[in-house]
Amino acid sequence: MKILLDENLPKRLRFRLLSRHGITDVKTVREMGWNGRKNGELLGLLTFNGFDILITIDKSLYKQQNLAKFAVTVIVLNVKTTKYQDIQLTLPKLYDLLHERPNGKVVIIDP
Repeated sequence: MKILLDENLPKRLRFRLLSRHGITDVKTVREMGWNGRKNGELLGLLTFNGFDILITIDKSLYKQQNLAKFAVTVIVLNVKTTKYQDIQLTLPKLYDLLHERPNGKVVIIDP
C-alpha cells in the first residue's frame, strides 16, 4: 500500500504512519516535489506513480474532482486545523482503516 500525505499535513504524521506494522511506503507531497499542484493534477500524478491512498484535510477535493477516473482512495481527516494535536485525534480510526485496506473512493474520518 503506497500512501501520499497532502501538503497541508504535518510531516510528523509520516513518521507516525511508518511506525505502524505493515505500513512501509508513505511519502509527502513535498518529498515528491508536487507542492502547489492543483487537485486534478495531483490526483493524476498519484495514479501515474502508483499511489493507492491520498490522506488530506482538504474537504473540497472530493467534491470538486471526479474521483471515478482515478485509481486512488482519498481519506479526509475531518479536523478543524492542521495542528498535529487536532490530527492526532483521528489517528486510531486512521490506523484501523489502513489496516483494513480501504477500497472506497472517499473515506471521511472524524475525531
